[in-house]
Amino acid sequence: MSTEHDAWPALPLDSWVDTRDTLQLWTQIVGKTRMALGPQINHWWGVPLYVDARGLTTSLMLAGSRGLEIRFDFLEHELLILVTDGSVRRIKLEPRSVADFYDEYIRHLAELGFDIEIVGTPVELPDATPFAQDTTHASYDAAAVSRFWRSLVSAHGVFTKFRGEFRGKSSPVHFFSGAFDLAVTRFSGRPAPQHPGGVPNCPDWVMHEAYSDEVSSAGYWPGGAEEGVFYAYAYPHPDGYDTHPAVEAPAHWDSTLGEYVLPYHLVRQATDPDAMVLKFLEQTHLAAVETAGWGQSPV
Repeated sequence: MSTEHDAWPALPLDSWVDTRDTLQLWTQIVGKTRMALGPQINHWWGVPLYVDARGLTTSLMLAGSRGLEIRFDFLEHELLILVTDGSVRRIKLEPRSVADFYDEYIRHLAELGFDIEIVGTPVELPDATPFAQDTTHASYDAAAVSRFWRSLVSAHGVFTKFRGEFRGKSSPVHFFSGAFDLAVTRFSGRPAPQHPGGVPNCPDWVMHEAYSDEVSSAGYWPGGAEEGVFYAYAYPHPDGYDTHPAVEAPAHWDSTLGEYVLPYHLVRQATDPDAMVLKFLEQTHLAAVETAGWGQSPV
């Protein structure tokens, strides 16, 4: 029998890391399609995917006179290519190489009449092997992916509530395939100094646009601890932010990541996981507001 805490399932990283890495590359392929079809939106908001009732989706994209949506279904474990003329193509999500997935994906788009030129290499990863040549990443644990999606659904709900508490400019709750994380960002309304860049296999000008404005940002990433972490940071980093008394344990500052982190395994074991995550988001944002002097309340 299912329980409420199935919403926050166990996700030991060592049990699915190969699947995670393969899936990240598949999501990058789809995310690059969205980037190719859509207009550039501030801070790269035209690139992410969105959590939906079955997995992750690009949402509707325009391609000439037709609309196109690409959806990862993590219940049936297939990728759906949906076209507004009624056409549908399906790709089975199963153990298969990135190269094999990429070849079938591009072939389906071509058969549907979409001549879309996407960047054929991954970003924000140390290994930039072109998708068409990557035969190393080839894992897919369907049960683990379904559990991860359930955690995304739960995190999305808390992030959406947090976003709704802020009257200023804030991002959608969206999933970036580059870092493979769900994120939400609040803005102070002030410009930020140019980001130094230095992200692996990512041009510095990409980071310049992403961090053109002062932010307080938070997210959920399946890495950084035994089952992943919730994280929060401010850019530019204000003095005193990393030691602000508003942020309470078990959250702590990770000097390696340069972020506050709250381990996922502690969240899922909590009496009220949603409340624990929301408290983390609110406390870290308050720390950013007070140390950076945003000049507005934290909500």
